[in-house]
Amino acid sequence: MNDRVFGKVIFTQEAIKSRVAELGLQISKDYANQELLMVGVLRGAYTFFADLSRAVSLSIQVDFLMVSQQRVISDLTENIAGRHVLIVEDIVDSGATASFLKKALQTRNPKSVRLCTLLDKPYARKVAVDIDYIGFSAPDRFVVGYGLDYKNQYRNLPYIAVLEKANPNHAIA
Repeated sequence: MNDRVFGKVIFTQEAIKSRVAELGLQISKDYANQELLMVGVLRGAYTFFADLSRAVSLSIQVDFLMVSQQRVISDLTENIAGRHVLIVEDIVDSGATASFLKKALQTRNPKSVRLCTLLDKPYARKVAVDIDYIGFSAPDRFVVGYGLDYKNQYRNLPYIAVLEKANPNHAIA
């Protein structure tokens, strides 16, 4: 732990918990009396997904997928035809992955496909994508924690912080 140096914490554990509760309440209202399938995008969204799914006061179903470079690495196990689907992402920056996922899932004839992200970086957008639920707008910095990683490290931090530098074996580009 001593070899990690972070910039300031930008979203505390308490702020995240509060915002996740607000998102859960809004999603619960928006999908009241409807069946909802929440789809977590692995690996980065796992912490957010777990907390958000518990904050939704509806009976939900869950599934997961993994995507890399606009290619599905691990697909859903559920048939989404005729269902309301909520994609849960950790961060949307360029928009390429989120846009790809929405389009790919819409070809499977769901009733609806919406997108929820913990962090949004709209200034980094290269591909237009509609985001239905946003946790926080992120600064133009590399952030880690609460599922977000740097070389598969720091995901377990209970807050989100700017990564200023890592140990010499993990230099930041």
